[in-house]
Amino acid sequence: MHPHRRNGSHSQRAGRCIFRFILLLCTLLPGTHALALNAASCPEVAANMPEHRASLLDNICYYVDRRRLANPEENARFENPDELASIQDWQRSKGDELIFTQSSADYWLKITMKNTADSAGYWFLMLSYAPLDNIAMWVSEGDGYRQIHTGDHTVFSSRDVDYRYYLVPILLEGNAKTDIYMRINSSGAINLPLSIEEPANLIAQSNALTLTHGLFYGALLIFSAFNLLLFFSTGTAYYFFNAFYMLATGLFLCSMAGLSFQYLWPNVPWLANMAIPLSEGLSTLAFILFGRAFLDIDEAQPRLSGLLKYLASFSVLVIALCFVLPYSIVIKIATLYGLFCIVTLFVIGIQRWLQGYSPAKWYVFAWSTMAIGTCIYALAAFGYLADFLAQEILMQIAVGVQVILLNYAMVQRWRLLTDKVLSMETAARHELEIRVDERTTQLRDTMRQLEVANQRLEELSIHDDLTGLHNRRHLDAALPDICAEGRRLKQPVALIMLDADRFKTINDTYGHPFGDRCLKVIAETLLRHIKRPMDIVVRFGGEEFAVVLPKTELAGAMAVAQAILEDIASQAIETPDGDTYTITLSAGVATYSHRDSLEALYQRADKALYQAKETGRNRVCASEA
Repeated sequence: MHPHRRNGSHSQRAGRCIFRFILLLCTLLPGTHALALNAASCPEVAANMPEHRASLLDNICYYVDRRRLANPEENARFENPDELASIQDWQRSKGDELIFTQSSADYWLKITMKNTADSAGYWFLMLSYAPLDNIAMWVSEGDGYRQIHTGDHTVFSSRDVDYRYYLVPILLEGNAKTDIYMRINSSGAINLPLSIEEPANLIAQSNALTLTHGLFYGALLIFSAFNLLLFFSTGTAYYFFNAFYMLATGLFLCSMAGLSFQYLWPNVPWLANMAIPLSEGLSTLAFILFGRAFLDIDEAQPRLSGLLKYLASFSVLVIALCFVLPYSIVIKIATLYGLFCIVTLFVIGIQRWLQGYSPAKWYVFAWSTMAIGTCIYALAAFGYLADFLAQEILMQIAVGVQVILLNYAMVQRWRLLTDKVLSMETAARHELEIRVDERTTQLRDTMRQLEVANQRLEELSIHDDLTGLHNRRHLDAALPDICAEGRRLKQPVALIMLDADRFKTINDTYGHPFGDRCLKVIAETLLRHIKRPMDIVVRFGGEEFAVVLPKTELAGAMAVAQAILEDIASQAIETPDGDTYTITLSAGVATYSHRDSLEALYQRADKALYQAKETGRNRVCASEA
């Protein structure tokens, strides 16, 4: 049993937890309290009697000083118990734990302890809630008070006892009593689980909790180290993110339990509270990165990957806000944002599960326990649920179950990848056997494909990329055979050389893209007039074209050339500036003489072309054999 769970059985208190928040609201409304009383009317608690210690929560008086809420600039407050003598608005806790949501008010408590035995006794008054900013205590001794000023805004050594919670040692002589006043102020929610503990019982509880915390945090460290080793050995990112998440979550729970302040930074009060939202932000960032990597969001859901990137960026912003905003604001932002991200990752996990990604099933189970535990823990931390220590243990259980399930999920993912690799290896071995059996056929196919590729390459090498016509290389290869065939059959072969008039002016005036369009129009026109399979149309070079007409006399070739010139001159091509332009051609025609060489044929056709340009362009001139 925890020190502040004294009245009634566990089942009774569990039933009552449902109504605690409603009861808390009722205590804050006027007219719902019991009759007001003054401090002197508070009941006495016999510390030496177990039943009285168990009923401590029935005998605590409290007073809420809200003057600073009404006048925050004046910072009005009671500085010592003597100033409370005239206050008549004290209330009794009536067996309920004292929990208050976030407020800037001062909360005063009074406990009157007495020792009804004849011999002296020694006890501890324990406040089992670590994240409290300022705690001032007055213990009456003789005619004065022993004062204690502690809390997270002072160094840890300000406490009477080196313990994560607040312990006030009380020594009472036989038949003596003492009045204990406490003034508590905190920027976060206020939980006041008070109990009176005998030293032997406190040591036993502390030993039990030390064992529990040792097992829990030790397991987190071991799992984290194991995941880091896996990350360094495999380079798999989600192992690192999982280790990062476990360490950040462990730091958060340590901070909430007061252990980080006690052992990590006892002389840095600022970190005592701010470590809570800071570790929350780090934990949120870690589990977002882990979920994105583990669930293969990048490959499967690119939009969700973008969403998680934005959430991770906002987590970094939340971490940065811890160094700028006050605790009362940033703790709400960090907690609500963390819960939102938990729900988001839970939904994404379900989606990946439904898509057939089997490791997501265990991921969803892990986040189910985490979501429930986090919600209950957050409600307790913000003062909406009582029995904070029980919720702390519940949170540790939730985190422990989640860590186990997440690591099991990673094992399942690793097994899935291993099975996939083995399947691929088996398939590869089978494929290799098939390939060996079909090696001869494949080699034959490869040779055939190579031959086709060579033919294709040859085809590409004799064509002009811009116009699609044959090029000079094809003409040089084909014309000797055509002329040899004409010489053998004693049939004429005509060669027409054509050149675009003033083409340099076209390029200079309208640019090369327009010039390329003109060349394409010329090519299309040539193909319309040259239709016999034996005829050849080539782009000779630049703006110059050539046509070979086997079995064609000079007169026929002249007629073909004239038709081409007339056709091209009748076409208006739109220029880039919206006008039109008409291309003209000059042509020279020559026929192959059986006594001539091919070079002589080229020269005579080129000479005729030169003559057409010299005599006015846009005309056909001929050269006799």
